[in-house]
Amino acid sequence: MGDYDTITLTRDGAVMRLMLNRPERRNALTQAMMLELEDAFNRVAADNECRLLVLRGAGGHFSAGGDLAAMAEMPPAPDKTNGNGTADPLVANYRQFGRALDALNTVPQPTIAVVEGSAVGGGFGMACCSDVVILHESARFGLPEPKAGFIPSQILPFIVRRIGEGATRDLALTARVIDAAEAYRIGVGRHLCATTADLNRTLKAAIDDVLKLEPQALATVKRLTLASATEDQHAVLDDAAHSLVGLLRRPQASEGIAAFLNKKSPSWAKD
Repeated sequence: MGDYDTITLTRDGAVMRLMLNRPERRNALTQAMMLELEDAFNRVAADNECRLLVLRGAGGHFSAGGDLAAMAEMPPAPDKTNGNGTADPLVANYRQFGRALDALNTVPQPTIAVVEGSAVGGGFGMACCSDVVILHESARFGLPEPKAGFIPSQILPFIVRRIGEGATRDLALTARVIDAAEAYRIGVGRHLCATTADLNRTLKAAIDDVLKLEPQALATVKRLTLASATEDQHAVLDDAAHSLVGLLRRPQASEGIAAFLNKKSPSWAKD
């Protein structure tokens, strides 16, 4: 579904699968790709039939970050000598990627990133915006932008929230690339797989787990988890209490509690 040039978005029952699809460039990001990603994430968020999004890269790599060849062809800076204060159009272009990342981060459905090969710069950021990250031993993470004279701008808040300020400062200020084992140790992902077969088994198990859970309860607990990292604690606790009561008042909670007590599966649980 979706008429995209740099990604694919397909439906597999209740699961949506988004493939970064520029394998000849290790799925490096262009402006066109960033726009397509934002559109796809918003489309998934609005899809009531979708219960889970899986994000993966084609050709054995997740994403090599920004496409340097495309970045080198940037338009000239606006002429400011006439005093009209024309804004540099590149600012809006890169800020748009921040919107795409935020759209991924706040998709109400659970998201799973399957990370193989290169996941630097923007690829690192997208992994850190996903709920579950499954690492293949080939995965490599880093923030190499300062080597080329620029910075990883829009991804930084999401990486800090995932791995903490200390680990982010280490990676951002050394530009070193870390392997999957270190990424697992510092909390980029919670699953580390030695083979593709193991990776696919882990992915299937994670999908099976999610599809046993009630969708609105999942969306609510995700929203509250995100709010806990950025909002006032008392406001989050008030929201959580109201949300809990609202969920308990629905027929789904009555069904779920009865199913648990009778050792049966509720209607939303998929085998």
